[in-house]
Amino acid sequence: MQTIIGTSTEEAAKWLLEDELVAIPTETVYGLAGNALHEEAVLKIFKAKNRPFFNPLILHISNQNALTSFVQDIPDEAMMILNKFSPGPVTLLLNKRKIVPDLVTAGHPKVAVRIPQHPVTLNLLQIIDFPLAAPSANRFGYVSPTTAAHVLEGLQGCIPYILDGGPCSVGIESTIIDFEDNEVIIRRKGGI
Repeated sequence: MQTIIGTSTEEAAKWLLEDELVAIPTETVYGLAGNALHEEAVLKIFKAKNRPFFNPLILHISNQNALTSFVQDIPDEAMMILNKFSPGPVTLLLNKRKIVPDLVTAGHPKVAVRIPQHPVTLNLLQIIDFPLAAPSANRFGYVSPTTAAHVLEGLQGCIPYILDGGPCSVGIESTIIDFEDNEVIIRRKGGI
């Protein structure tokens, strides 16, 4: 498979609609994206990264309105964090709806969800009608890529398209926040 670097969100959308993978820019790192609602696409993410299946993926959505389609029981604290830091490098762990495949969450009842701040990826998310599962666009255990060229070094021949949005402005993964028993818990320190 030939891997192409380009700037067309329409080209990226075309591949995603065919259940292929596309590397996408975010403000944190480049993500390896596939249709989060199609298990075939999600399986390709795990295979391309050589990622263990017990390691859940992050769901990327375009705006807060899309949140209720994929999660339920949104705590007030979660909405406060979203209103202050999102779109941005923050990921929330929330109870998932059945529409989210268990493969995305590694069988857990919660899904990690975020709204990226990168304008290119936000545009892509607005022209497709599904969320993207998107961990970092590198082989499992390697440094997360912050440019399209970094993605090409690690995944050339494994994916058809890299959507180039320039260098990532934050350069480290998003902060992951969980909500349990009226407590706010930081599960991973990151961009916030």
